[in-house]
Amino acid sequence: MANHLDLEEQEQLDQLKHFWNTWGTLISGILVLVFGAFAAWNGYQYWQNRQAAQAAALSDAVETAAQAKDTARLEQAFGDLKSRYGGTTKAGQAGLLVAKSLVESGNPDGAKAALAWVADNASDAGYKALAKLRLASLLMDQKAYDEALKQLSGSFPAEFDALVADRKGDALVLLDKKPEAIAEYQRAYKSLEEGMEYRRLVEVKLNALGVQPQLVASAATAGDSK
Repeated sequence: MANHLDLEEQEQLDQLKHFWNTWGTLISGILVLVFGAFAAWNGYQYWQNRQAAQAAALSDAVETAAQAKDTARLEQAFGDLKSRYGGTTKAGQAGLLVAKSLVESGNPDGAKAALAWVADNASDAGYKALAKLRLASLLMDQKAYDEALKQLSGSFPAEFDALVADRKGDALVLLDKKPEAIAEYQRAYKSLEEGMEYRRLVEVKLNALGVQPQLVASAATAGDSK
């Protein structure tokens, strides 16, 4: 009986050896890949968390400098944030704050540079859109109307359609292109919900150009019903 069991054990051992000789290298390779990928993922997560923490620290430094109106520290902290963590959302957010602070301190050219960086490099589409809109306003203040229109001619998230059209209308008015300005203001007016304060502001601009948007809308509705 014992010999019989020994033979069965030997047979199972031989089968195991055969299996391992056939598949052992492949299994070992797969295990190495699996554990390697797991270690790489943990390393990547650690790196990401570390990047986020350091970016947040520099972003806080930008905010502190802005509140203290310390322009030198503000620009230094933002410069470090751009060079080290330019791909983070914190960098785009900080750029908008830097631009606002520089405008308030009487440095519109510095503000333009910060906004241009955000418009070109921010990882968040919303921050890019805000930077373009604010940059267009600064350019209009400096009478660079064509440059302002260029900033407004690119692609924007749909939720910014009304703001972009309104700002385009402003630039076109300053360029004395009344028909084009009316078309943009009307586009903005139609994109805004009834009762919004901003819609009333666009309506005032249209009124100043001799257009009553509510009458135009009523006429269009009457025409469609015929």
